[in-house]
Amino acid sequence: MTSLKEYMHQRSIDDGQGRIHSCPELMECIQAVGFLPLLESGIRGFSAEALVSEECRYVAYDDGGWDWPLWKWKGPVVADRECVYGKFFAGKAGFVSRQWWPDFCNWRRHSYPLPSDETDEGALSEAILDTLRERGSMVSRDLRAACGLVGPKMRSLFDGYVARMQMGCRIVTEDFVYPRDKQGHAYGWGLSLLTTPERLLGPDAAACDRTPEESHRRMQDHLRQLLPEAAEKQLLKLLK
Repeated sequence: MTSLKEYMHQRSIDDGQGRIHSCPELMECIQAVGFLPLLESGIRGFSAEALVSEECRYVAYDDGGWDWPLWKWKGPVVADRECVYGKFFAGKAGFVSRQWWPDFCNWRRHSYPLPSDETDEGALSEAILDTLRERGSMVSRDLRAACGLVGPKMRSLFDGYVARMQMGCRIVTEDFVYPRDKQGHAYGWGLSLLTTPERLLGPDAAACDRTPEESHRRMQDHLRQLLPEAAEKQLLKLLK
């Protein structure tokens, strides 16, 4: 793997700018680099937001409207099933290619084990996963209601559990659901349609013949090559 800077320089030979201009180009980039946070990652230049061309970034209009091509690409990228999307990087959203998913999942499930089902935390985590396995996929608010987590304090509790299970590669985003106006046009920021990676990619997609520690070292080595100017603690935070 060449560094991210070298990869983008190679793109500049092709398009004259070295930026990502379309959804297919973003898909290509994710496959090339393996790991890509959606927004600011703490490492300068290492995010989809930093790599796309200026016209693909967020813009607000005087009438209160907005446009953000990068944001709209998330759905088609995820639907392509060549990468996995979720809150994987210090609780922030990003992409992991299918090539690197087995190692990433191997390490993260080791780092974020499910709590014992004999505890309240374990019982709740299992209820969330069982509901997803039974229903297939659900948006967060429907999943929370199906698990009986209603009430003023339940939302933050539920969100915390789901965030941890995303970091632990137990829950991922299958697609995005948008409300529609009377003309049938989608609007708003969209809601994540949550599912399990086994349902999304198949039961063997995360099979890995390495130990979690070996997977971690392999990913570290890859990120060192990809981001040679990043500090070691920054790389470790991405994988933590």
